Amino acid sequence: MSVFEILMLICFGAAWPFSVYKSYVSGTNDGKSILFLFTIFFGYACGIVHKFNYSHDGVIYLYAFNGALVFVDILLYCRNSRPGRRFS
Repeated sequence: MSVFEILMLICFGAAWPFSVYKSYVSGTNDGKSILFLFTIFFGYACGIVHKFNYSHDGVIYLYAFNGALVFVDILLYCRNSRPGRRFS
């Protein structure tokens, strides 16, 4: 378990709740890229696979938590992209 890997995941993970909140409240996808979100999600998934296969430790929970936040942001992106969605 690397303290630097933990710090990296905490720093990256600190931004996702704000992004999810902005997507939920604003109802728009301004400044968002679905390709970027999928790329980040894929990176977290690769980190989880690596932890399962080579170095199973508690850091896997940080990867899973961050991946879950990105997945929620992807779902909100899809919700906000629906045609005919009414914004208030």
